[in-house]
Amino acid sequence: MSEYNLSSSVVRLAIPNKGRLREPVMDLLERAGVKVLIRDEKILSSPTSRPDIHAFFLRAEDIPTMVELGAADAGITGLDMILERGADVEELLDLRVGAAEVVLAVSSRSGIRSVNDLPDNARIATRYVNLAKRFLGERAPGKRFRIIEVGGAAEIMPALGVADAIVDVRSTGMTLRSHGLEAIEVILKTSARLIACRDLPREKRDAIEKLRLMLEGVLNAEKRKMVMMNVPDRCLRAVLEVIPSMGGPTIAKVEAKEPMWEVYAVMSEDQVYDVVVEAKKRGARDIVILDVEKIIP
Repeated sequence: MSEYNLSSSVVRLAIPNKGRLREPVMDLLERAGVKVLIRDEKILSSPTSRPDIHAFFLRAEDIPTMVELGAADAGITGLDMILERGADVEELLDLRVGAAEVVLAVSSRSGIRSVNDLPDNARIATRYVNLAKRFLGERAPGKRFRIIEVGGAAEIMPALGVADAIVDVRSTGMTLRSHGLEAIEVILKTSARLIACRDLPREKRDAIEKLRLMLEGVLNAEKRKMVMMNVPDRCLRAVLEVIPSMGGPTIAKVEAKEPMWEVYAVMSEDQVYDVVVEAKKRGARDIVILDVEKIIP
């Protein structure tokens, strides 16, 4: 990566170059204030809207190793990839995008309902070699399996007669069903994680911590709304009884002919309907509901 002649203080952030994580990750970064300026899938790197962060596009499965080695200072990839590679990296934040499950799946017509129903020397096709070995060893000790490593398209292997089962990632289950497969065991629940190299200079570590803070702020704001209303003084106590908020509602005096207060609070999206209806009934007016972009703890 040195050929890019980046300043020694610029954070090299590794992002998946394709697949189910790429677009959700870049969208989340943009909401956090870090916009990837070149989104062409043929491009290997791109500056971002932050001069202290430069994005590099790598295979999701390679990112843990690159971060562990320090070739990238930080990265975003799936927990499944981190555990599969066994990378010694610092996990900073669950980004809650790209949620999926790594599952053991078999033909829906096989009659197999658990790992213990698999025959001895069953063939398992997967790119998750280490996760599969660990799982099979823990759940079916003493039973022998043959792991067949494949780079992709594991779903077709049972139909080709290559494998008796597969270990693969499932998001919606549609791909498995379309190939006549069903999941019989969940090995791991996974989602995108922000990770960092353990050996970083203070300046880069500070920049990555700022990134983590802004990403966390975006996640905290998901499904939250800001509700603002004017409340006559005579109704204030009754309205406050129905206002939930993170640390207590904020109240400010309004310059009006009638003694009036502005009341505003952040609450979960599913609370808004009942709160607004009840607050209105108790005398609140001029109610405004706003989206929340970030909540910094």
